[in-house]
Amino acid sequence: MNQPIFYGSVHVLFYQNENEVLLLKRQNTGFEDGKWGTVAGKIDGKEEVVSAAIREANEEAGVIIDSTEVHVVGVMHRNNIKNEWIDFYVKVDLWQGEIVNAEPDKCEELKWFKLDKLPDNMIPCIRKAIEKNHKQMWFDSFGWENSK
Repeated sequence: MNQPIFYGSVHVLFYQNENEVLLLKRQNTGFEDGKWGTVAGKIDGKEEVVSAAIREANEEAGVIIDSTEVHVVGVMHRNNIKNEWIDFYVKVDLWQGEIVNAEPDKCEELKWFKLDKLPDNMIPCIRKAIEKNHKQMWFDSFGWENSK
């Protein structure tokens, strides 16, 4: 029996006009650099999901979010070759401040994309999550096809 090694992450889905999502182009991170993803990061030890989302939004996009504006919309169990991840996807429609690239060393660009015109070079698991119905809570798995 294998011992599970779980890591947790939070992905912040910023929406404007209900049909545009904020994406960031990763650089210098060692994971999927050059591809579009979300404002996201590891959940620190002894850190709750909503608190992690608020922290990541501030660190990466320079905005402040009230905890009442963070809504968990989905969970993904992801196999990342060496380890397993539990990814929490949270939706945010309201924030304080202007969204800026607060980590230019890790983010090449922040850009709004229409949901029906997402970029081709997206991180596949994030594309899958964004394409879900966020009006109801969802669960999915990713990366398990060839794990046996």
